[in-house]
Amino acid sequence: MKNYFKYICMAAALSGLISCSEVLDINDYQNYSPDNVWNDESLSEAYLSNLYAITFSGWPTNCGGLYADETSGILEVDFVQPNNGNCKYWPYSQIYKINTMLEGLEGGNLKNDTKNKMKGEALFLRAFHYYKALIYHGGIPYITKVQQQGEDDLNVKRNSTAECFDLIVKDLDEAISLLPEHNIGSDYGHIDASAALALKAKVLLYKASPQFNPKSGYKNQYVDEAYEANKLAYETLLNRGYGLLDDYTAVFETKGHKEAVIPVIFNNPNKKDGRNEQACRPLSMSRDATGSDQAIWDLIQMYPMKDGKPIGTSDKYPYDMQTYWLNRDPRFEASQVWNGAIYELANIQGRRQYTVYNIAKKDDAFWITTDYRRTGFYTRKAIVEANTEVEAGNNDFDWLEMRFAEVMFNYAEIACSKGITEVGYDVLKQIRQRANIEPGIDDMYGLKPNMNADEMRKALLDEKRIEFVFEGQRFWDLRRNRMLNVINGIRKYGLQGEYKGEITAEVQERANRYELLPEDFTYKVQEVYSTGQKVMSVPDTYYFFPIKQSSIEGNPNLEQNKDWGGTFNPALE
Repeated sequence: MKNYFKYICMAAALSGLISCSEVLDINDYQNYSPDNVWNDESLSEAYLSNLYAITFSGWPTNCGGLYADETSGILEVDFVQPNNGNCKYWPYSQIYKINTMLEGLEGGNLKNDTKNKMKGEALFLRAFHYYKALIYHGGIPYITKVQQQGEDDLNVKRNSTAECFDLIVKDLDEAISLLPEHNIGSDYGHIDASAALALKAKVLLYKASPQFNPKSGYKNQYVDEAYEANKLAYETLLNRGYGLLDDYTAVFETKGHKEAVIPVIFNNPNKKDGRNEQACRPLSMSRDATGSDQAIWDLIQMYPMKDGKPIGTSDKYPYDMQTYWLNRDPRFEASQVWNGAIYELANIQGRRQYTVYNIAKKDDAFWITTDYRRTGFYTRKAIVEANTEVEAGNNDFDWLEMRFAEVMFNYAEIACSKGITEVGYDVLKQIRQRANIEPGIDDMYGLKPNMNADEMRKALLDEKRIEFVFEGQRFWDLRRNRMLNVINGIRKYGLQGEYKGEITAEVQERANRYELLPEDFTYKVQEVYSTGQKVMSVPDTYYFFPIKQSSIEGNPNLEQNKDWGGTFNPALE
């Protein structure tokens, strides 16, 4: 039994919500039985912290493996199959532990206020897991009672997709009724009613989306409910003190701020490198790995100019590919690092990052034959630039599973389904104002006037691609809107630079002193794949992923999805 509580202690500390000392101060903790957990607030809190740890992770580098049109990775033909583990979400070990807590709390003797708060958090976590499983697979078995350990997914039929949506909303509504409105101070990081309200709105956005309504698209019976839920979430969170920070970079490099709706706490040394910074930094200033979150050229081109106009359309800021970094949306410099850009890793003043072969450090250069598929770009988003090479894994910025900007985009997206473009204009202007894009004499921030609903939806998705770059949203946004055709069949390109003169020893010394500027090079677009599959394979069957074959074989009552050899319809129509 002693080892049982050591495990809880370690998991709780790793969740960032509770320290081991808070558990180990309990007298004679090794003699506690599992039943006593629900009679002791500290042990119950430690158990709950473990549930957080097995629910939330950190930054989804390289789009979590689901490469869209942000990084260089390719989804190969047959990447998703019933007999492999790709794109499967089957969270029944987590559900078992959550249901154990919910039933344990009912039988325990904690104070009602404490019990209700913990119950609300556990209900949210259960809803979160089922929401993720639902958007992966469609309807799944919705287990709300403790079954035999490890068998929550066995011998149970799938609930219909409609039933799952209803049950998720039911769990979230109960959580909202039990939780405090807005956790701050020592309670920051715990789920509150605002987080549950925002997740409920997102769940209903999916319910009303073309992913789940392939025949009717945006013209379905669920749009009004989703619109009202997202409007309520946006307005309620604003009234409770949530909002956009003034500085875009501060969103990812400060803690405990008003944009954090669902923060995942990191703290050095207990829990760190949620950003996976080691894999994102250039290898010359990192260790163990590199190559993650490197922008492809198509993404670089998506950043507008400082006046918000797309490249090549601004009268004020003409665009030239050979000086592509000049006068761009300030989020470009906040998120991307290009050849010759200032990137003061390890606090090296004036340090420039080079990506040109024979100028850059060997492992940092654009090189199409490498296994790392470098594109000529690195990311500076949420990178602790002061860290040295040895300290590259010490990043402990919090990961924001949901931030207020997403609540805004969700509201604007569903408003488009009702033909209400005013919400989209308001959201886009707020986002661009925070980004320090120039408003222009018309206060339109470079936006096209009088957009219809379809144009506004595209504008929102394009803007979100930039605003949320590398935060793992893009693939799911396209999938929710049944727009996987945008990335199916595309090729991935980077930008290869070449020094304008002869590379002499003197030139190399200038590079070592960081004196070579971006304009000392010429640039050409270069495909990053020279062998093997070169195009993305994202078929329509990926709108709902299959249940893993081993789960089907282990439960004779489970039906496979209809596009994967079964009879189950995961859509709502």
